Amino acid sequence: MPVLDDLSGFEFEDVMEDVFRNLGYENVRQAERTADEGRDILMEEVVDGNRRAIVVECKHTGTVGRPVVQKLHSAIATFGFDGPKRGMVVTTGRFTNPAIEYAQRLQRNDDPYPIELIDGVDLREIADEIGLDLYNGRIEILCDETLRPYDSATSVTAPVKEAFQDIENIQSSNLPAPYSTVTFRPVVAVTADTNAVFETSVGVIHRINERSRFVVHAERGRPQAASGDVSNLVLENLHATVDLDADRFESSFDAVEDRRFGQTQTEYKDWAVDRLKDHHTTTVSYTGDNNVTYTKTCEPNRSDISVQSIEPVYLPQVRHTTDLQEYSYPYEYFAAGPSRVTSEDGIHQCVHCDTTGTDNAYTYCANCGSINCDSHIKTERLEDTPICTGCAVTERFAFKTKYFYDEANRDAFREQYEAMPFYEKAMENTPLTVGTVVIVVLVLLGILVSIGGL
Repeated sequence: MPVLDDLSGFEFEDVMEDVFRNLGYENVRQAERTADEGRDILMEEVVDGNRRAIVVECKHTGTVGRPVVQKLHSAIATFGFDGPKRGMVVTTGRFTNPAIEYAQRLQRNDDPYPIELIDGVDLREIADEIGLDLYNGRIEILCDETLRPYDSATSVTAPVKEAFQDIENIQSSNLPAPYSTVTFRPVVAVTADTNAVFETSVGVIHRINERSRFVVHAERGRPQAASGDVSNLVLENLHATVDLDADRFESSFDAVEDRRFGQTQTEYKDWAVDRLKDHHTTTVSYTGDNNVTYTKTCEPNRSDISVQSIEPVYLPQVRHTTDLQEYSYPYEYFAAGPSRVTSEDGIHQCVHCDTTGTDNAYTYCANCGSINCDSHIKTERLEDTPICTGCAVTERFAFKTKYFYDEANRDAFREQYEAMPFYEKAMENTPLTVGTVVIVVLVLLGILVSIGGL
């Protein structure tokens, strides 16, 4: 397989580890890279309800002879596993006739440790079978499955209409159609086991036995772990994917974009192992035999971490932009059918200050199209409807400032105000009315006190 020719032996093992994982084998991991004991990859399979260990020898060479197969047979026999075992030799080249005859004889004799041979031709067929391209010695992720970008029971724009429902003074049913786009972002869901024991002369001081599941954003650049909410969204919906059919989604969205996976399965696996090493590294205090307290940094080895699966999938990021007069309101979220995680909410945000979030109250100003918090919304005096402080025309009537849509509304109220009897004007100026009442009460009290003193 020419594309693998430039690999080192260790790099070829990395590739094969990913291939076996994609073929569905379990607990796939590399053996310690020390002296060659005839086993490079260890994994397991379940056949007829019975778990069986598989010991794999990887040979990145042109020809593999009988001694390699014989050596693996001995390695299988000495490999500690409580159950049936078999072997596998994988090469980018070919096997000699004596090597093939030796493996066939093991099969014919029902040997307890049979060995399967996989050559370069077989590898090409396997790559086609699991839908992977081998390039530059690595496995490129090819994925055509995505989480659903919208709930088929409703509509593409249902989430943005729902977001507008708690905005006062606007009906979501009267909203203009938003400009809706979807970007299918590549992510990988990683499942890995970490098993490590740390001992000193006093015994075991720390132990790790943990399964981790997390999601990694997998576009170009360094992989990044997804937030907890996004990770849960992906992991809880991996069973409910659909085909990534751009033509189908273009009929529902104004624009559709899908991104490529930026790295290979091997690179994501290595990144995940490094991340878990850092995550599990801790400092432990313990008391020695001499009654002295010591500290030890417990860092798991790479061999302590076994990546069980790397599941690629596309995560839709949907963005709606709703234009209301002078303002545009973005609403963006990661979607999985009816479930979503909001990444940007420009609807629950006052245009005049830093007030944001769904815990606050907001009111729409029909005069300019702004959405406002309680501190920046007033009642238009002539029409008795909301007006924001940003576009309102103001004028003081005695001690009270009043808000109007425009100069015409203000002038119309001026005429009404001039024609009002005194008591109605007083009602329009609460501070003045209250002040007047207080003064009258004080005057009356003064008169009563003076009368009482006579």
